[in-house]
Amino acid sequence: MKNETILKKIGIASFIMMASVFASRVIGVFREMTIAGVGGINAGVDAYQIAFILPEILNHIVASGFLSITFIPIFAHYLSSNKEKEGYRVFSIILNGFGLLLLGFIIVTMIWAPRFVNLLAPGINDPGTFALAVKMTRIIIPAQFFFFAGGLLMAVQFANEKFFIPALAPLIYNVSIILGGLVLGPFMGMEGFAWGVLAGAFVGNFALQVMGAKKLGARYYPILCFTHPDLIRYVQLTLPLMIGLTMTFSTEILLKFFGSYLPSGSIAAMNYALRVMFIIVGLFGQAIGVASYPFMAKLARQGNIFELNRLLNKTLKFIFLVIPFCVLFIVLSREIVTILFQRGQFDAQATMVTTGILPFFMVGAFAFSAQNIVSRGYYAIQNTLFPAIFTTLCVLFSLPVIFLFMKIMGAQGVALGLSLSVIIQAFILFECWNKKSLNSEKKEVYQFFLKMIPISLMMGIILFITASGLRLFIDPATLLGSLAIAGLIGIEFLFLFFLTGSVLNIPEILIFYENIYKRIFPWLKKRLKKQMKKSQ
Repeated sequence: MKNETILKKIGIASFIMMASVFASRVIGVFREMTIAGVGGINAGVDAYQIAFILPEILNHIVASGFLSITFIPIFAHYLSSNKEKEGYRVFSIILNGFGLLLLGFIIVTMIWAPRFVNLLAPGINDPGTFALAVKMTRIIIPAQFFFFAGGLLMAVQFANEKFFIPALAPLIYNVSIILGGLVLGPFMGMEGFAWGVLAGAFVGNFALQVMGAKKLGARYYPILCFTHPDLIRYVQLTLPLMIGLTMTFSTEILLKFFGSYLPSGSIAAMNYALRVMFIIVGLFGQAIGVASYPFMAKLARQGNIFELNRLLNKTLKFIFLVIPFCVLFIVLSREIVTILFQRGQFDAQATMVTTGILPFFMVGAFAFSAQNIVSRGYYAIQNTLFPAIFTTLCVLFSLPVIFLFMKIMGAQGVALGLSLSVIIQAFILFECWNKKSLNSEKKEVYQFFLKMIPISLMMGIILFITASGLRLFIDPATLLGSLAIAGLIGIEFLFLFFLTGSVLNIPEILIFYENIYKRIFPWLKKRLKKQMKKSQ
């Protein structure tokens, strides 16, 4: 009964986070569409993307991206022990100590920004692009403090099983970037987007989260105590994540590092393709991972590794449903890029360049999602050291592979090298987890994965044949033509996916459709009832 309650709560939390991630990804796509319309695939957009390298590294070092993972188990312990006041003292100690450290880093990096940019994107040889990248780096860097403080405030809300207000943060952040580009872009160009980043981080990730934490009775104490046992424990848990290199984080950095050696606009084109891939990763990996982690941490704290394995295995099976969707995106690569980006400065040539890169990123989408979930298994048992060392070694070993593919295939090779690296990493990490946790049901996960591969390939062949036929009669180079082809192929895909689940009796696919039915049709019934009452 306890398990059913936990799974129900995960379902509710997952729905909130998936709705947030979906909305965020949709708005994020509009953000990229706005950037594409204003800048296309030129040096200015390259400079804007390069401007994120140093802030992202700074964000990673202070571990704001891992605050929920490392802080939730510590804070949740105080909540479950009715020691809420002491929990907020620990919260304040971590916020003050790491906040001061971060402010120091921000000042240093703003002063030495030119040298850091030159180190991290050494292939830039255009002075104008370099100067613009440095200027926008200095605008974006202060946003990292708001991400850090907001990350802690979100962790407080997650620990209290409150997800709604944290779910709004990425939405506000993306809207602010769009507004920055639209309002300031005509006067400042790409710099307008950088100011939107700073504003979005303050409003969505900090100010709003202060309000959310206050509603829960959060308290702040202006204290420092570097000897507090839980601060030491927090540092022990977080330090490996600070110095470790995850593939998701490294992808952003390596894409720009290797891209700086490629022709102008390559970084921009790869980034557009990557954002499309991350739509899928966000929906299947990020949302489910964020929603399930508090429950995984609770099972780990209870020492119930068997149930933790069951939860992890079931989650991975649902994650592998991403594979057919990736095939769909590969078949419709041209149409997707045309619909999303081809306008303004993003012309037909830019569409063809980005279309050529997208399939190579989509190959690794399932692995980006899966390793996100497996890593959380380690974090739940408070083992951050092994995944940090393991993923760092994987990233380092991937460097010559990516370089080799880049030399042979250019931007497409960078995308393929990154995808192959994360696929290998995800499977080895899962196998290491299986040995450590004695995961007796791992075979079912592998069997499900092996089942989804041929199913996805067969669906892909059918969809490709249909799409090729449609392109003979409908012009895919136009927006309306791409919308028509994508719409028809999308309907065919949903039919084939449901038919496959029904004929082969795959519960995960049927549950996927059942959840959609439950969410959509009750809403439609309510709307019909309201309309009938109005008409009466």
